[in-house]
Amino acid sequence: MALRAVIFDYGMVLTGQPVAEAHAALVRLTGLSEDRFETLYWADRHAYDEGKLTGITFWQKFLRDAGIENSPTRVEELNHWDARMWTTQNPVMLDWQLELKRRGLRTAILSNMGDSVLENMQRAFDWLDRFDVLVWSYQLGIAKPDPAIYRHTLQQLGTRPDETLFIDDKWINIEAAHALGMMGIQFSTVEKLHQDLVAAGLDADLPLSSLS
Repeated sequence: MALRAVIFDYGMVLTGQPVAEAHAALVRLTGLSEDRFETLYWADRHAYDEGKLTGITFWQKFLRDAGIENSPTRVEELNHWDARMWTTQNPVMLDWQLELKRRGLRTAILSNMGDSVLENMQRAFDWLDRFDVLVWSYQLGIAKPDPAIYRHTLQQLGTRPDETLFIDDKWINIEAAHALGMMGIQFSTVEKLHQDLVAAGLDADLPLSSLS
């Protein structure tokens, strides 16, 4: 069955590395060691992605758990830098998405995403509207690797699992796609993606000149 659609993760696939300046600002504002900061940051990130927390309540909880004074000004500043940290882009992958569209394939973004980060992305990036389908986890109350969010994306695309390629940087999310019958490739670099697409025999279905 020929491919009809490609689903992209956002973070670390369509984006570059997190903004180092923003990360440094977050650590500085909390006054924590980097290890302590990372432990607290990721402890509730999935809940944020699922919409159980907003950007504001995420940082309020972070400060409470860290034993840091919880002032509105500090929360707003942390929320600002957090959104800035993830507002980056990978030009090569975005060029490839345009190439896929010119070939007639449908494209989607399926991302574990919180509200404040998305709001900043929408202000910064007009290219989001180039995708046929946009699925942001917090809006649905479910996040990868929950199979329901993959099924929702497929329904919005109007494609079957075996007609759809999923690209994500996290293997647990690729495994969930495989379990539903989708093709999945774990992303690390553009060069490795090109190699993996050729190895999977997908160069017959996909234009790859942008990835060369």
